[in-house]
Amino acid sequence: ALFNMYCHSLTKLQLVSSVVVDSSGWCTASGSLFSRAKEAIGEKDASPSDFLKHLKDPVAGTRSAIRAADYMETTLSLLKKKLRRLVKGKFNITDVLSRKQKEIISKATGCDYQIRSIKCPKSSIYRTITGECNNRKHSYLGASNHGYARWLPAEYEDGVSLPKGLTEGKLYNGFPLPLVRDSNENVTQDQERSLIFMQWGQWVDHDLDLAPFTTTKIDNKEVHCETSCTFEPPCFPIQIPPDDPRIKDPNTCMPFVRTAPVCNARTFTREQINAITSFLDASMVYGSEVPLAKSIRNQTNQLGLMALNQNFTDAGLGLLPFENKSQSLCLFTNKAMNIPCFKAGKSLSQIHKSFPHHNQMSASTAPVIALSWSLFIITYRDYLPLLLGDETEKEIPCYTGYDESEDPTVANVFSLAFRFGHSSIQPFVNRLDEHFQPLGPHSQVPLHLTFCASWRVVMEGGIDPLLRGLLVDHAKLMKQNQMVVEELQERLFEQVEIIGLDLAALNLQRGRDHGLPGYNAWRQFCGLSQPRNLAELSEVLRNPELARKFMDLYGTPDNIDIWIGAMAEPFVPNGRVGPLLACIIGSQFRKLRDGDRFWWENPGVFTPQQRQALSSSSLPRVLCDNTRIREVPRDVFKVNRYPEDFVNCRMIDSIDLSPWRQRSN
Repeated sequence: ALFNMYCHSLTKLQLVSSVVVDSSGWCTASGSLFSRAKEAIGEKDASPSDFLKHLKDPVAGTRSAIRAADYMETTLSLLKKKLRRLVKGKFNITDVLSRKQKEIISKATGCDYQIRSIKCPKSSIYRTITGECNNRKHSYLGASNHGYARWLPAEYEDGVSLPKGLTEGKLYNGFPLPLVRDSNENVTQDQERSLIFMQWGQWVDHDLDLAPFTTTKIDNKEVHCETSCTFEPPCFPIQIPPDDPRIKDPNTCMPFVRTAPVCNARTFTREQINAITSFLDASMVYGSEVPLAKSIRNQTNQLGLMALNQNFTDAGLGLLPFENKSQSLCLFTNKAMNIPCFKAGKSLSQIHKSFPHHNQMSASTAPVIALSWSLFIITYRDYLPLLLGDETEKEIPCYTGYDESEDPTVANVFSLAFRFGHSSIQPFVNRLDEHFQPLGPHSQVPLHLTFCASWRVVMEGGIDPLLRGLLVDHAKLMKQNQMVVEELQERLFEQVEIIGLDLAALNLQRGRDHGLPGYNAWRQFCGLSQPRNLAELSEVLRNPELARKFMDLYGTPDNIDIWIGAMAEPFVPNGRVGPLLACIIGSQFRKLRDGDRFWWENPGVFTPQQRQALSSSSLPRVLCDNTRIREVPRDVFKVNRYPEDFVNCRMIDSIDLSPWRQRSN
């Protein structure tokens, strides 16, 4: 009877057209296996949610992994509904299933296949595109289309999958959770960090994690997260507070789609999928799946170069190819221009929240080594010390070699914590000419008008003017009363007269969607004090007024959402994050380094001569080699003035490639 219920539940998913139980007790399905919720946009204008969906839409093998997890989760949910009539009181469905029954469900849903371990070759000197077999003993560690790591157990409203804050009036530690939407204004310039410091952090983040949206439809319902203000999976809409300064309609909400789950046959607790590799391997350029990686390469020769755009160039330098889609979202940012989105290893990188140009740095014929291995060195030698300040050596001690027991998988909490960079984004995008002067009358563009606007790269001067702006502009300084600019909090992905999204609210809602524990749980995890009252929280934040606001909203520091609580902490000395973020970010980057068999300093990966050559890698050199910019600062992450802080590219050391030629001989 149980498995008849299970088989029936598959048809409820609308993912199969018919299903029967064969003589051996297995479910046999026929018809379509997957129905994607994404609808064709057609001739209508694109909404802000359409742009967000486009960036989070699962592709290739990610869809198969999500499909299996959706089968599993929805099947268990439907089984629980049917068994409520037979089991009294509250119960977890996995508690009433035998081990054998769980195994059968895991196989029938496809989860068993998704979480299988593969046999790795004894000798492999190159990374796989999927990240598999970096760790030969545990082939899936750090691989794409697997779950995030959990450093603390997930906290869901029902203990399994429902996000906290879902049930109105429900108390947590004796208090209800507040709505995630709030307002903020004003900007203070960072007098020590350049805007490219912010941009590098987002560039690195897009190399480490991507959490696509789920697309399941349940119980024969067509779910429209764009318009629905009730919790109907996969929708978890953001409710609008009654005193909202912008949105006055009490029946309005902000759309929000839950992150797609991944198979978790061990505990059956909802876990989110990371669609790309956890390693610093430039996967945002080259992809994390074989079909995608092949599709963005030049297949006319064996050089392994990126495919280039056949319609346009950037003043003679190659641009990435366009998406092969008749309804590319970027078309809607300027219909007259008819310019689709660029295609790359990760859509979020080339249609960035701020600029659509990142992958261009690898689109020339410069050796791949100049980008891939420079990514390691620039991040750990130049970027992280400016971010973590005096906590750098404590959190990321000197390298002692590859540790097979270290799990490099990106942690779920890191995927939220590293969004601290949203607080450093300026409200305008500046484009400068070769003399670092404003590029024409429209050199400064409001941020929201650059989202997904690939036409601006093609028609308004290319990549170089954007990079020059990054080099001389200041990052925004994160202050406790100036966290995220209004361009991101009120106009995210706004291109037409439709209410834009709120990035801060999305971050807070995403933390609850992912079941992340609250502020104090992470303070304890990091060995920091856990404030219990207003006085103690005031001391931690060094701001009694902000502490009181938190206490009024949350009731207790235990309930403070991790993203905003960690962001609110004063910076560590010489850094740009507080102690909690320094701990989480530092721990993640240490694991990424020590658990990576291909880390550039690991003996056997490179010769001593090659390591010496790589040590001269620098972001200024990458810019000189891949753009027409001829003057750069030596230290690009710090604030620089033109021309006094700039030098000619001839003064910037290049990587000596002769150690590789000698090895090949």
